[in-house]
Formats: sequence, C-alpha cells, structure tokens
Amino acid sequence: MQIVVHPLAPIYHKDSRVLILGTMPSPKSREVGFYYGNPQNRFWSVMEDLFHIKLTNQEKKVSFLLDNKIALWDVVASCTMKGASDSTISDVIPNDIESLIKKTNITHIFTTGKKAAALYEKYVYPKTHIKSICLPSTSPANRAVKKEELIKQYAIIKNCLEKK
Repeated sequence: MQIVVHPLAPIYHKDSRVLILGTMPSPKSREVGFYYGNPQNRFWSVMEDLFHIKLTNQEKKVSFLLDNKIALWDVVASCTMKGASDSTISDVIPNDIESLIKKTNITHIFTTGKKAAALYEKYVYPKTHIKSICLPSTSPANRAVKKEELIKQYAIIKNCLEKK
C-alpha cells in the first residue's frame, strides 16, 4: 500500500456540460501524465468509436473533450492504494468537484466503474446533489465487459450532449 496523490489537473472548459469521473489515475497514467494513459485501457478507443474520430495524441484528446463540452477528472485527490487496484483504495480525500461544477455548465456526471460511483456517492454527491450515472470501467482489469458493450453503454454520454 502506498499514499498516492492525484497529479493531473482536470480537463474542462466553462462550457463543459458533462463530467466523466474515474477514481485515481493508474500508475501508467501517472507515469505518462495523462488520463487513461495505459494503452490497454479502452476509454479512448471507446470515445473514438462512439464519436467517429481518431485521437492519436494528448493534444487531440484534450481538444476532443473541450470541443464536445466534456470535462474529465477523478473523484480522488489522494488515497492509500496498492498499484492500480481500485479495490484497495482507502483513506480517501476527494477532489473539489463542487468548485469545478460551479465554474462550468455541467448537468450530467458519469463515473467509470463501480468504485468511482461509490466514492462519488459517499464524498461528492452530498455537496453537488447531482446524481451520477455509473458506466462500466474501461480498465484492462474489466475484460469481462466487451468493447461493443462499453460503446453501447457509453453512448449515453453522446446522447446527453446532443440534447439541447
């Protein structure tokens, strides 16, 4: 177990309408300095298929998020955990998601995985009063959920953005 401090700033714009929250960047994501940085994580691949776009580098990924009014962050600011295992997360200090929401037009919050949903519910929902929608984790550890199913479930994000 080790103490892990979240090293990444949230990606958002004042016009962001949707917020996607994970738990804490994996060791690989922390190493590369970007969200969902493990090449085996399917988050960016799902976004590419869903939005019919090719996201070949961090700059394109950030532009994609901002252009589509999507904010990206994590529930946890710091915690104790072992490796990349969300199941080992304890001693949680949450990120100040309430302040982020006040700076944006966020009306929908999606969590990537059950642990992110549970942590959001416990630490953040009492401050934001915005219910989150739990989507399956795109982590390599969640191979039980096939990519086609991830795309189908993540389509709710695109649907929310298409509604005015």
